[in-house]
Amino acid sequence: MAEQRNPTWWKPIYDKGWERVKAAVQRDWDQTKHDIGGDEPDTDQQVTDTVKQAAGTEPIPPRGLPTFDEILPAYRFGYGARQRYGEQFVAWNGDIESKLEKDWETTYPSEGEAWARLRDGVRRGWEMEDESLDEDDFPHPSR
Repeated sequence: MAEQRNPTWWKPIYDKGWERVKAAVQRDWDQTKHDIGGDEPDTDQQVTDTVKQAAGTEPIPPRGLPTFDEILPAYRFGYGARQRYGEQFVAWNGDIESKLEKDWETTYPSEGEAWARLRDGVRRGWEMEDESLDEDDFPHPSR
């Protein structure tokens, strides 16, 4: 997994919201592992894609896609970028993508071709709406 680094524009306030987004993505990942027979508990997450893939009615994503641990920095980066640049770039487009690619390469200079591999994760993080998230939306295992 890539070491977590912050781009120069990252603000500490982004961390709290990011932790909520990360919990949501982790819950989804845990449900998927449960659905395919893993030891993780059932989180009552929507599993329609998993069921369709298992039934063969929806294509299974190709092998070689980033793992959760590999994609997590990209989600975080995209989430923070939306907080930083969201007023300037209302929607994801070529301009913000180019800017974020440069920011990514500055933040992770030794990662080589990582942008091409993780770009979709950055975009997904960008598209996560923080305003709709509430800590109570993510059940904690000890509750």
